[in-house]
Amino acid sequence: MLFDDRLATVLRLGATSETGRRTQLRQLLDLLGSRSQQGAPNEDIHDQSLMHAAWLRMDALAQHIPAAERAAIIREPGWRFRNPELLHYLADHEPDVASAALSRAELSPEEWTALIPELPIRARGFLRLRRDLPVDVEALLDRLGIHDRGLPAPDAAPAASDPAPATPPSEAAPVSPVVPLRPVQPAPAAAASTNRQDRESSERSEISALVERIAQFRRDRTEAAEDLELAPRLPLGEAPEPSRRPATAFGYVADAGGRIEWASSELAPMVIGTKLLRPAGMSPSGDSAALAKAFARRQPIFRTPVVLEGAPAIAGEWLVDGEPRFTPEGHFAGYVGRFRRAAVVASGADAAAAEEADRIRQLLHELRTPVTAVQGYAEVIQQQLFGPAPHEYRALAAAIAADAAHILAGFDELDRLARLETGALDMTAGEADLAALVRQMIEQLGAVLAVRRAAVVLTKDRTESLLLALDEDEAEALLWRLMATLASHCEAGEQLQLSLTPVFEGPTAMAQCVCDLPARLAALDDPFACELKPTDQAISAGPFGAGFALRLARAEARGAGGSLNLGEGKAVLRLPLFTGVDAARHGVSGQTPHRL
Repeated sequence: MLFDDRLATVLRLGATSETGRRTQLRQLLDLLGSRSQQGAPNEDIHDQSLMHAAWLRMDALAQHIPAAERAAIIREPGWRFRNPELLHYLADHEPDVASAALSRAELSPEEWTALIPELPIRARGFLRLRRDLPVDVEALLDRLGIHDRGLPAPDAAPAASDPAPATPPSEAAPVSPVVPLRPVQPAPAAAASTNRQDRESSERSEISALVERIAQFRRDRTEAAEDLELAPRLPLGEAPEPSRRPATAFGYVADAGGRIEWASSELAPMVIGTKLLRPAGMSPSGDSAALAKAFARRQPIFRTPVVLEGAPAIAGEWLVDGEPRFTPEGHFAGYVGRFRRAAVVASGADAAAAEEADRIRQLLHELRTPVTAVQGYAEVIQQQLFGPAPHEYRALAAAIAADAAHILAGFDELDRLARLETGALDMTAGEADLAALVRQMIEQLGAVLAVRRAAVVLTKDRTESLLLALDEDEAEALLWRLMATLASHCEAGEQLQLSLTPVFEGPTAMAQCVCDLPARLAALDDPFACELKPTDQAISAGPFGAGFALRLARAEARGAGGSLNLGEGKAVLRLPLFTGVDAARHGVSGQTPHRL
């Protein structure tokens, strides 16, 4: 560019609206704050008349734009702030504007050294909030008596020789480009170094204290949760009972005789005292011999089969790994290692399905990486993180980021179905009110279905609440997947009847939700395999259509210990109830219908 007339062009434009004034302020900041890379003066930018007009325009804009908004505009990324003259001008403004400018400017050490003595006294203190200033600049601030604005530590009394604190930013100060300075005796270099070391030490101690508080909070919360989990409770229905699922792994330490003397806290009462080595004839053939040989030779134990007996959480077949440990004197002290459940080897169709699901999960993992990268770069362009971008490019980038998000959401659903069908994922246990969730979703769907005079109607019953042994978020996602799929395929004027009832079959207590199938789905031989497009595009249960959504809902119901069946024009969803109170009321005593 041989002749730069951008500043003159900006000054010729009249800014009468609020948006126009903010835009012109951004343009002036960008032009005045930037410098040529070679440092050569620009004839138009440094023309005295244009510069005088630019400062006047900045003053006029400051009268219409509040200080907080001007400070926010100064903090925006995407423009360069390398002009000491602009920084000197902004430092005379309100505290918010001066603080934003002083924290945003990027000057050379020579420019900082020349500018700081000319800054207003109330503005110099803001520089102590920065941690990226050169050493020479920090030494100059020390000599000028500009120190941190933070309060001293409670146990540290201020020394008598400490300089007086800087004037607070809220106090008024004369607006002048040059402020006379009082002669200040330069501090020794050792004192400046000591001040910096004390400040850095104070910062590290405060950060360490905060990290320790966070860690202590997490430890207390974990210990409280473990205590609640292990504490015995009466089945009064006021809180969830501890999970009784079989354990999958735990760590252990065994002594020289093979007896477990330490184990993971949740299983310690069940396994401490158990002997790994059993007398001949009391364990399956081969197991005891392999362990005995390892113990005798002080060799590592690797994937050795072991059968534990006792509580349901630990009973069954395990694989044990361990490393020998020795005392400082060299004496054998036993083993330290880990128990883990033996993998169940599937056969026939189950093995083929598990292998296919594993391949799908690996493929999805490979596809996520490029899609995530595309989404990240699109968001960088849309948010202008690396600099300004045309609005057209930002619109295209926003559309690309939204498409990438939809693709990643589809990947998550495919991965979830594959993990549920292979048993690699279990539904989270908890407490959820099925009746309240159904009423909430009927209300949400009703606003959309009412346009076509369709509806999902809850039949009159005495069920006020049905507590499920399922996490509330998991239950809500499952229920929405089912009800949104059915509602989105309703024809105009179609009414779907829905009922909720508890079902008690022996010791099992289930909550049953029965809903009519829409005519379009009821006419199909297998609704789980349908590829119909929804009648109402405003209701979406997922990106892959009704068939996939129903299959995923069925897998989630099975993972929760229930079922989802479609047939005879009905969708029947069954999920395990939470407490044994309802079971006792219906004559099923002594049973607690928790999902194990």
